[in-house]
Parts: sequence; C-alpha cells; structure tokens
Amino acid sequence: MNIHRVKYKDIEEIPKLQVKKNFKQQFQGSAPAPFIGRFGYPHVNIGFLSPQFSGDTSYYDSPKLWSSGNFKSDQIASMRYGLVNSRQKWKVKDIHAGGNMLNIIQEVGMAKVPTELDVTLIKQPSLELKGESEITPWGPASGVQRARITSNTKVDHKVEKVVFDTDLKATGGMLKLYKKGFEEGVLSKLISVGNLGLKKNRKLVPTRWSITAADSTICKHLTQEVKDFPIGDYQLHFGGSWGNYYLLLYYPEVWGYELFETYLKAPVNPWSKQGYAYSTDHESYNGRKTYPVETAGGYFAAQLPVLEKMNQDKRQYRCIALRFITEEYKIPLGVWVCRESARKSANTKPLKFASEKLMLDYAREFVKTKFGFNLDVLLNESVLLKENKKQLKLTNF
Repeated sequence: MNIHRVKYKDIEEIPKLQVKKNFKQQFQGSAPAPFIGRFGYPHVNIGFLSPQFSGDTSYYDSPKLWSSGNFKSDQIASMRYGLVNSRQKWKVKDIHAGGNMLNIIQEVGMAKVPTELDVTLIKQPSLELKGESEITPWGPASGVQRARITSNTKVDHKVEKVVFDTDLKATGGMLKLYKKGFEEGVLSKLISVGNLGLKKNRKLVPTRWSITAADSTICKHLTQEVKDFPIGDYQLHFGGSWGNYYLLLYYPEVWGYELFETYLKAPVNPWSKQGYAYSTDHESYNGRKTYPVETAGGYFAAQLPVLEKMNQDKRQYRCIALRFITEEYKIPLGVWVCRESARKSANTKPLKFASEKLMLDYAREFVKTKFGFNLDVLLNESVLLKENKKQLKLTNF
C-alpha cells in the first residue's frame, strides 16, 4: 500500500479560489463573530464577520446547529463565503488603548446574539478566497473606514460577570463558563478578543489559536476528572459527517489518547501526489508536554467529545481515535468538523467486545469493507498499542 506520513503544516494551505459575487462598500449587517488574524503577529488584522444584511445571522457561525441540522458542506460554505471580514490593523497587546474598532470586536465577541452594525469600508470588497483548514472559511475582506453599533448589545449576565472580573485568570474564566453550559465556541471568541484573564495579561489572540486554546483547556480539565473514574470495557464507536469519519477504539486501561488522521485516496493538498497519507500524535496517562504538530488543532477538537462522553458515562478508557478523511470532504470547513464528527461518533451506541482481539478483528474488517483500507498500516504504528503489549509482558513476567 502506498502511504506516507505528513505533518499538518504540509496540508494547511488552501489555494485561492475566485468566486464572482457583488458586495457593497457601505452596508448594514449583523455580525455573529469576530475574527483576529495571525499573519504579521503581533501586528495583526482584527475585525468582525458579517453578511451584508441585518437579522438573525447566528446560523452563519454555529457548528452545533450545522451538525444537528445535518447541513451539507456546500450549504455551510455558501453561508460563510457571504461573510465580509471588515478589518483594521492592531497590535495584540494594545488591549487597553481603547478605540472604536477594538470596542466593536469585543462586544461582538461576547454578544449573546449577532451585533447589528452600520459599516463603511475603504473599498468595495471582492471575493478572493484564501483560508486555512483549521478556521471556518469566510468571504471577502476590506479595511474599515467607519463602523458603529446600531443597537444595544445583548450579553448573558454569566458571561458579563466573568468578562468584568479582571482578577480571574483566563483558564479559570473559561472553565467557569464551561461548567455553566457555555460551549467551546463562546469561550474561544472571548479569549480571541481579549475579554478573559487578569487585567495585566489580557491581549488579542488570533482566532486559530483561540480555538485550540479553548479545546485544550477543557480537555485538560476533563482529563483530570476522567482519571478518577473506574475503568470501562472494550468498546468501539463509529460515526461522522462531511466526509470525516471517526472510528473510536476504547480499551479497559488508564487514560491515554492517540489520534490517527488518514487521507483516503485523495491528495492532502492540491499539489501533492495521489495516494494515502496519515498524521498521528498521542499522549499517555501523564498527558502531552508539547504541541501536537502533526495533527494540530484536530487533536484536541476530536479529544474533547471523547472526554465529554467518558465524563458523562463516568468511565475511564484508553482511546485510539482513527479519523478517515474521504473524497467527500472537498471544501475545508475548519477544525469544528473534527469536533462535531468525533462527537457524532462518540455519541453512537457502542459495540462491546470481550477481548482486544475480537475488537480489532471487527475493526479491521469494518474499515476494509467501508474504506478499502488496511487498518494494520495504522495499528502497527500505534504507540499506545505498543505500550499495552509492553505492560502485558511485564504483568506476565
């Protein structure tokens, strides 16, 4: 089998795509999300994403709604490409300098519903798409000449309380809101616009980084809770959507997590060779000390629903997560696809097995039938499986 190992940096760039669509230079719109760029850091573009009309535009930035409503990839992309990125250059640490643009994005970042705005851009925007596969795509970008909020921003009082607590660390603020039921998307926006943390430490955080920061913070918290639960049994889950499918193998062992991301018979980017490719990262019981460079943000995005389900079931497992990316996934939509696809898998009714052999035999046959792929290619590279075998030998000795 022709398969090679790749790192996330080899696949993250999406080529430019020209789409003809008319956008206005002056418009009224409702912004569902802020956007903080990363290029040129620490001097980056800050802005807000908005279609050029007012109303309930929350569905333009709602992965859980897209998942529960079974939105198709082209539906999501069409909406996102209609979002104008109205932006301005800013230094990330100038969080206390004030200014109209900063005030606007901070309000958009903590608003309960999309923020209504009146906007005049420096020039008429045109749609030339170039994005990153970790971030949900957006439409054209243009500098802001004038912008003002035209209605009162609605903010949840629980969010407001945490935002105005400048003696509360960012991690504490995120976990406080998470425990109150706020989803990871809310937390990443708050972090991104500098609305969380100690006053002296607050700064703007690029959207891409804030997404991973929210996921990883929640994961670290849930991992500590899961370690106190009794160990479960052999289980297998499978599910997904948008051309992304997760096979989750649960072992009756103490916590551990390993992710394989496999590109099936498709180029990992438009200029790579046709064939199979995979990336992998892992952690044992004591966790990771470095960033997962091969799978990047997808590592924590897929880990989060796995940990949430273990927390819900009050059981501890060692999990090997196998992501299969098929040719259906033609438009990169962002790391939320990993999170919601893994969530669909984790929430399926599990198949239970009496032994590792029975589970792996089933998994091999299932993957061969569904994807035409030899699962042993990945299993033979699994660090956690090698650790399991080593522990078994020590036990027998």
